[in-house]
Amino acid sequence: MSELGKVYLVGAGPGDPELLTVKAHRLLQGCDALVYDSLVPQQVLDLVPERCERHFVGKRRGHHSVPQPSTNAVLVELAGRCRCIVRLKGGDPFLFGRGGEEAAHLANHGVPVEVVPGVTAGIAAPAYVGIPVTHRRAGSSVTFVTGHEEIDKRRPGVDWRGLARASDGLVIYMGLHNLRRIAEELIAGGLAPDTPAAVVQQGTVKGQRHLVSELALLADQAEAMGFCSPSIVVVGQVVAQRVESAAAEPANVDMPIPF
Repeated sequence: MSELGKVYLVGAGPGDPELLTVKAHRLLQGCDALVYDSLVPQQVLDLVPERCERHFVGKRRGHHSVPQPSTNAVLVELAGRCRCIVRLKGGDPFLFGRGGEEAAHLANHGVPVEVVPGVTAGIAAPAYVGIPVTHRRAGSSVTFVTGHEEIDKRRPGVDWRGLARASDGLVIYMGLHNLRRIAEELIAGGLAPDTPAAVVQQGTVKGQRHLVSELALLADQAEAMGFCSPSIVVVGQVVAQRVESAAAEPANVDMPIPF
C-alpha cells in the first residue's frame, strides 16, 4: 500500500481573508485537495492551485447539509491518493467545528493529521463591532457555548441557568434560533433583565450588522430587525465596554452559500 497523504485541519477564520494565519495561507497555496465548509469565502478558495481538487461539504441551517460520516469518508479516500489535503473549516477547527471528531476518525484509520488553529468568530465578530470579550472592569471570565442544541439530541442540554452565575460573560454560537428561550433561562438563573447583550450577524464580512440591547429585549428586537444566522450573541457587562472606533471594516467577500 502506498504511503498515505496528510490531512491538515485548517481554521479559515471568521470570514475576512486577512485574518487567515500565515500557516493556513501557505498550506492553501500548496495543497492537492481541498475539503471546505459553507462559511469559507470565495476569496480564500481562490488561493488554492488550479490543479487542486475541491470538495464542498458545507453545513448550514435551512440548506442541504453533507452528513458528517460522508465528510469523514471523503477525507480518508483523498488521503489514499493525494499528498496534502486541507480540510478548511470556518473559524477554528476545534471550537464547535467537529474538528476533534474528524481528527480522531483520521487517526483511527491511520491517516496522518495535523490541526492548524484559526481565529474564531466568537472573538472576531464582537471585535469587529468594538466589543471586547473580556475586560478588567467587566469581569475576568468568558464562556463559549453553543446555542444550537439540536445538533445531537443525545447530548445533555446546556444548563443556561447555571451559566448565568458561573461566568462573567457569555459568547453564544448558533444561538439565534433559540435566543428567546436562552434569554429567559439566563434571567431565571439570576442575570438581570437589563444585562447588556448584543447580536453580531455576518461578523467580519460585508453585510455585517449588529444589535446592542438589554438581555430581556434582545430576542424581540432581533426578530423585529430580521437578524438571521450566522450570528454571534454576546451577553455580559463586556458589551457596555464597547469601543466603536476600534471596530475594523468588514471584508468585501463572496460566500459559497449566500447569507
